[in-house]
Order: sequence, then C-alpha cells, then structure tokens
Amino acid sequence: MSDQNAGTRTTPHPRHIDFERLHNFRDLGGYRSADGRTVVWGALYRSDSLGKLGGAAGPGADWDRFLGLGIRTVIDLRYPWEIEAKGRIPEVERFTYANLSIEHRPYDQAAIDPGIDPWRYLADRFAEVTEDGADEIRRTIELIAAGPGPAVFHCTSGKDRTGLIAAFVLTLLGVSEEEILADFALTELATARLTADWHAANPGRVMRWPSYGRAPAQIMSLVLADLATRYGSPAEYLASRVGITPRTTARLRDRLLC
Repeated sequence: MSDQNAGTRTTPHPRHIDFERLHNFRDLGGYRSADGRTVVWGALYRSDSLGKLGGAAGPGADWDRFLGLGIRTVIDLRYPWEIEAKGRIPEVERFTYANLSIEHRPYDQAAIDPGIDPWRYLADRFAEVTEDGADEIRRTIELIAAGPGPAVFHCTSGKDRTGLIAAFVLTLLGVSEEEILADFALTELATARLTADWHAANPGRVMRWPSYGRAPAQIMSLVLADLATRYGSPAEYLASRVGITPRTTARLRDRLLC
C-alpha cells in the first residue's frame, strides 16, 4: 500500500505533504468511517516537530508551504522542556496554540536496551501515556473538535504521542482498526530521515537501539488490544477514562466527516 493511497485507494489527494525540514507531515483525510462517510481532506494534520520550521535557517519555502494550508489550530504534544530546547512553531500568535504534554514519564528511545522486545516495550510506554495523560488527551481531542480549523497536532518525531492521538481521533470517527494501524505504520516511511536528524543533533553519541524511529503496526495493535483488555474497547476507554462525551464525539464527526 502506498503512502499516498493508504486507507483511501480512490482519491488523488496526497497523504504525505512534502517539506524539506519536516519528515512526517500527513493529512488525516480520506479514511472511511463505519457509517459510510469519509474524513475530510485538508482539515486535520499530524506532524513531527513544527519547531523545525524556525531555527537557525529561519522561515523559507517550508514556512510558506505550511501557511498555504490555512492551519489555524496548533497542538504541541511535547514536554515544555522539549519546546524550550528545540523551539515551537514560528509566529505562534498567528494560531490558536496549545501545549498539551500527554506523556508524563520521559525516556530516551536511543538508549533502549537492544535486547528487549521493542514493540512490547513501546506499547507499555503508550499504556503509561493513556493513564497519566488522560486529561491532556481529552483537552487535545476537545480542541480538535471545537477549535478553529484546520488543525495540526505534533510531537517530536510525529510517531508515538502523535500516533496515539491520531488513533484516538480516528477511533472516535468510526474508522476501522485496520486503517488506524495502517496510518500509524506510515511513519516507517520517515524512519531514515528521523534517524538522520537524531545523529545530526547528537554528534558523538551512540544510538544503542536499532529500532529507533520505527513504527510498525504491531505497536498500535498491542496498544489497542491492551485498552480493550482494560476497558472493553478503545472507544470505552475514551469515554470512561478520558471523559470524551457524546457531544464532543458528535462535534468531531460533524467537523471532520463528509
């Protein structure tokens, strides 16, 4: 399945949007809901760090391309200390901006023991996020549902924290688990560039974990299965633990489905 047509197959819209400094910027449009509707193109995006749009190089073609998307809401899922170190989106006053750090227990993926089961390890870290970050997850989804659109949410690599929010939004929209897993796995197309970025930012350090930057569907499959074991289903987790109300779900569907 190509990245352009994953989950859509009949649309010419590109799933990935090409930037020089962003490696994992994707449109969540085109996925089919169980009720036969389709997620609107150009309404919701997921990305790696938008801080890359600034930095030493300053605004340029990437910034112009980003502004051309008409995005009005930006949700930054990183820790405040990550933003302090790496920067946030330029000209933040242009946007409705929220920093909602859904992860509460930091860990260094580059230093993970290469001898452990990598996908079970990451699924267990996701499980921590689903419990620790329930309030921030709720606020993120509510802002996507009610804030000015189009919207984008991002973390550092656009892989784990971003992947979790994407999976939850698509769940609430009634997208199939198959499509949710396929969307998560599209980060694999960015792995090489994300790894190269890490090496450029960490000269002299050794990357211990050979699976850095990977995002196979198996990780999200484990995460959703874990939620089903604990709560009955991912949708029930979102309702009972996170506190997503029927009204929020209805607003999300009204905004993002056609």
